[in-house]
Amino acid sequence: MKQYFAEMPLFGKELKDKQKEKAAESAAQIKKVEEHYAAEVERVKKAGLPAEKINQRGEMTAWQRLEYLLDPGTFLPMNTTFNPLGNEEGTTGVINGLAKIRGRWVSVIASDNKVLAGAWIGGQAENIFRAQDMAEQMRIPLVWVLNCSGVKLTHQQEVYAGRRSGGRTFFRHAELAQKGIPVIVGMYGTNPAGGGYHAISPAIIFAHDKSNMAVGGGGIVSGMSPKGHFDLEGAEELIANTRHLKVVPPGSTKVHYEKTGFMREIFATEEGVLDAIKDCVAGLPSYDPAAFRVAEPKAPRFSGEDLNYLVPYNQKSTYNMDEVIARLVDNSEHTEFRPDYGPEIYCGLVKIDGFPVGVVANRQGFLGANYPEYADYTGIGAKLYRQGLIKMSDFVNYCGRDRVPMIWLQDTSGIDVGDIAETAELLGLGMSLIYSIESSMLPMMTVVLRKGTAAAHYVMCGPQGNRNNVFTLGVPTTEVEVMHGETAATAAFARRLVKEKDAGKDLQPVIDKMNKLAQQYYDQSRPAYCAEQGFVDEIVSLPKLREYMVAFTQAVFQNPGSICPQHQMLLPRIIRG
Repeated sequence: MKQYFAEMPLFGKELKDKQKEKAAESAAQIKKVEEHYAAEVERVKKAGLPAEKINQRGEMTAWQRLEYLLDPGTFLPMNTTFNPLGNEEGTTGVINGLAKIRGRWVSVIASDNKVLAGAWIGGQAENIFRAQDMAEQMRIPLVWVLNCSGVKLTHQQEVYAGRRSGGRTFFRHAELAQKGIPVIVGMYGTNPAGGGYHAISPAIIFAHDKSNMAVGGGGIVSGMSPKGHFDLEGAEELIANTRHLKVVPPGSTKVHYEKTGFMREIFATEEGVLDAIKDCVAGLPSYDPAAFRVAEPKAPRFSGEDLNYLVPYNQKSTYNMDEVIARLVDNSEHTEFRPDYGPEIYCGLVKIDGFPVGVVANRQGFLGANYPEYADYTGIGAKLYRQGLIKMSDFVNYCGRDRVPMIWLQDTSGIDVGDIAETAELLGLGMSLIYSIESSMLPMMTVVLRKGTAAAHYVMCGPQGNRNNVFTLGVPTTEVEVMHGETAATAAFARRLVKEKDAGKDLQPVIDKMNKLAQQYYDQSRPAYCAEQGFVDEIVSLPKLREYMVAFTQAVFQNPGSICPQHQMLLPRIIRG
């Protein structure tokens, strides 16, 4: 297929100094957001006990364990500041991300042993689900660095019960095993109850010789009172039992290595556990990248730093989406799918690290006269119309057939509305796109480049609209909301304004409420808020996007569940005609 991939059409232009000067203020605003988020990340990393105190106990911190375990420079964090319940600890108590171990991509989770000895706390289960989903959708190993002291008992209602509670993570481990996706754990410390099931539910267990795992910890075993209440006699008995079980906790390596054999191997050093994980991952299935590459990897012809000048901080400013894509894909090459149809949408076949990838993006600005063809008004970029929705479904179907993973670059203000749009079937076409995405069974990555708004956000592979979304990234210009704050204020208070006006009342109190709601929408759609609430999985700088795109693509082609032989692909032939 060299004639289709070796030399694809070039696109993009060199950014001129005058363009940078004009966008300098916008770039400075982007830098401020980066700095704010970096401070949030640092705050999370410092949560809990100081690292020095953990080290004085003869233990490594979770971050130190990851540094030893992972290939240098490969860790791409996910959900770092995720804390939807506003835990007082300032974190959900786990660290997760995408990284390489011995050259193979894995989804990795580590218990933050600085925070309540790695306890289960609110929001942690959802964080873990995301790491598990990432492993499942890309068919890469899930690696645990476990040190979980069980549920934070004073907040058990936020952790234990419910359909998407902590216990669901264990079922998900079983599901991954059934699908042939390895789940490997390196275990440290005391892991009772929920921590015990964290330890036993993976397929392969490596343990530090001072670690343990059990259905119930020493506190539970020693704390049962047949009287149904506590008194002085019971307290004395509890003290004696607790002292014994602190010395000899249930589920030690003497039980689960020497007797049950649940633990594959035990190690006297923390590094020994991590080395065992490395050796295990090195032996797992992985294709040679040459099996699926369509060309040699090449960097984009333009600097990724240009993106800080190309993507405006002001949501109402327009820009050239093609120039953005040209700074993200190999050699700034592409072949565009149906360029003469649905001008509000870019669909194209590109190369990422030499692999074929489909890209969908929202174009901005003026779309030309007489568009959309079904209406008597002029269409604008970022909004979705009939042709764009049809084109996206068509493109997804071909990518699914050819097993080409997809990356979505969202900057959308929504789908066209009104009776004219309804007659043009936009409601049904939006659902058709969701159906096409779900039917494709493709791994997909989404970037909310600026606006992720209304139904367009989820029909364009938003995380809530399908099971294919591996992860969603935000950037310093990201804004996720059901509609713009001013639009929401208008929708909420327009009738009240009419009522107050007709009654001859002062309009200012209603206007004040409108401004308050608009400000609330603004505050609750900022990048840091989106990351904290889990609307996106991580906030990354614009120049770093390509790094995540390369990791996603490499991971998808590491051990795919299904393939289309290159000479049997249709999409490049359909594009050429």
